[in-house]
Amino acid sequence: MIIGRRLATALLAAFAAVLTWAFPAHADEHAGGTGEAATPPPQVNLVLDVSGSMREKDIDGGTRMAAAQQAFNEVIDAVPEEVHLGIRTLGADYPGDDIAKGCVDSAQLYPIGPVDRTEAKTAVATLRPTGWTPIGYALRGAVEDFGDHEGTRRIVLITDGEDSCGEPDPCDVARELAASGTHLTVDTLGLTPADAKVREQLSCIAEATGGTYTAVQDTDQLTERLKQIVDQTADNIVIENPTVIEGSADCADAPLLTAGVYRDREEFGEHRWYRVQLAPGRELRAAVSVSADRPVDRDYGVLLRALDENGRELARGSEAGHGRIDVVSTGLRYPAAEEAEATICLELSTSFSAPESVQRTPGLPVELTVDLTAAPDAPSDVASHGLARGWVPLVVLTVTGLLAGLLWGALRRIF
Repeated sequence: MIIGRRLATALLAAFAAVLTWAFPAHADEHAGGTGEAATPPPQVNLVLDVSGSMREKDIDGGTRMAAAQQAFNEVIDAVPEEVHLGIRTLGADYPGDDIAKGCVDSAQLYPIGPVDRTEAKTAVATLRPTGWTPIGYALRGAVEDFGDHEGTRRIVLITDGEDSCGEPDPCDVARELAASGTHLTVDTLGLTPADAKVREQLSCIAEATGGTYTAVQDTDQLTERLKQIVDQTADNIVIENPTVIEGSADCADAPLLTAGVYRDREEFGEHRWYRVQLAPGRELRAAVSVSADRPVDRDYGVLLRALDENGRELARGSEAGHGRIDVVSTGLRYPAAEEAEATICLELSTSFSAPESVQRTPGLPVELTVDLTAAPDAPSDVASHGLARGWVPLVVLTVTGLLAGLLWGALRRIF
């Protein structure tokens, strides 16, 4: 029995050692074990329109307000622990006709911080459609809610109408935020997708700050999109405002990109080309997101390819699906050869289509992220490099399986 227990202990130690060697954990990095200062928690401020028009019953047979409250409840339940969440309202308190009062009707409903789910949902449940729609004023208030926070900051505006006050103009406020260099993103969700004026204003706000606009069709879509935005914020990434570029029709004339975030537009059926210089020992990581900011047909796809100057494909990433979507993303990775610098051509193509009544220009918003990082000497990160990369993983998995079998047999004999 003693020999059996010693054998089991030895096997456990060997098993742990193999796993540690095969898949080196980065727990110290993720837990702050490197000794670096802790990163400020990402913050999201949800700005909800509670104006009188939110009484309209045109979302799943219920009111727009009921759809928003249901979505908020599900998002509050699912918000990641590391995200600090706040809620601000506009048009929630003043029911009268005095424009001077109605256009300053915005208040913090729930302060930004760790979420007490019961308290936050109780606050949302008390809301009733009431007043005006001072979007510009509410955006400025939402920025003040963050205080001097230096981490990721994101505002999500949910509304069913355009600003009813005029001053300050919401697009001008968004441009001010973009020009301030505060790394603040505003995403907008419109509850009246057929209203062209609402769509134009919300798209303007989002585009000015590098955010996204979503035309919401139903409660499920509103809930899912809110969850996506909050989850993305949990990545805690702060980036510069995207640089506006224009891709070309072929690689030879394509703009030369360095590491950074870029914005472009692509019309239906277009192919957009970009170039990247990749030095020896470096790895290209490229990701692209295409926003469907207008009604599109079912069935769609996004393809991003990396090619050499002779047209040989080096890597690709694709995403496809069907049904109503708002943002489609994909990416790729390609390590350079050791001996020489190379020009990599990036080709972006999509298979979006739309009814004839839908405007074709400008094209769909594109956000392209380019990162040039050191290529790994001996890749061991399974999540990044995949399991089928060379013979080493095969040996590791074989040895691991053998040890696991021995361990299981030893434990069966002991117990």
